[in-house]
Amino acid sequence: MTAHLIDGKKIAAETRKNLQIEVGELVAAGVKPGLAVILVGDNQASRTYVTNKQKSCKAIGMESVLMELPESVTEKELLNHIEELNNRDDIHGILVQLPLPDHISETKVIETISPEKDVDGFHPINIGKMMTGQNTFLPCTPFGIMQMLKYEGISITGKHAVIIGRSNIVGKPMGQLLLNENATVTYCHSKTDDLASYTREADILVAAIGKAKMITADYVKEGAVVIDVGMNRDENGKLCGDVDFTDVAGKVGSITPVPGGVGPMTITMLLYNTVQSAKNKLNYRNQG
Repeated sequence: MTAHLIDGKKIAAETRKNLQIEVGELVAAGVKPGLAVILVGDNQASRTYVTNKQKSCKAIGMESVLMELPESVTEKELLNHIEELNNRDDIHGILVQLPLPDHISETKVIETISPEKDVDGFHPINIGKMMTGQNTFLPCTPFGIMQMLKYEGISITGKHAVIIGRSNIVGKPMGQLLLNENATVTYCHSKTDDLASYTREADILVAAIGKAKMITADYVKEGAVVIDVGMNRDENGKLCGDVDFTDVAGKVGSITPVPGGVGPMTITMLLYNTVQSAKNKLNYRNQG
């Protein structure tokens, strides 16, 4: 048995085509979706991510604004910049690229972004709405994974989903979104005893631990759906996930590759959320 490959690149490309049409309609109605990205310092990985986000915005006809700030910027200065963007009518989404320097509170930064422009889905108000199943901006990586499962027609109701990882960005919201779709959810993490005893029970396994090729065939159930969120380098410096793809692919039903799986969907859902924010603005204007 060879696993069905869940092609994130293909799903992302189709989603972006639809977004491009929506952007065109919004522009015709007088609203050009705009995403502002704030980059603090000169972290090379962060710069690469930001460049990709800007290219993706332009490709579907959105406006992209980059604010570059030195590593030495004070917390107060950064928060002031965010407030300026909160008040700009042409900006519908604000994203502060993480990680931030140690002297700046990530929590304060996230809480300063207006919930209406929090296209990363990290603001406590939006997290609370997600927890209670309300309509809101969802964190991009878990949201992208949900879209992939739906695109593939993978049934979630009644399934046992196991999440490895409990970060605020992926693990926690991932479990909540699956729970909202009637899965039975188990969270595992670095302190879990006998991890494999849980993962072998998973109909849907989401690996978000940041350890290269840690999940081998011993960890998975025959025919399971495996979603690999990891972005690591193997012993040869080659990009790989948390799942040992070659070992696992012969046993499971469906699997995402790395690269080309979850990654393309993360940026796509960021674009989706920004377009949604622009639509909200237009609806509000029309009602007013």
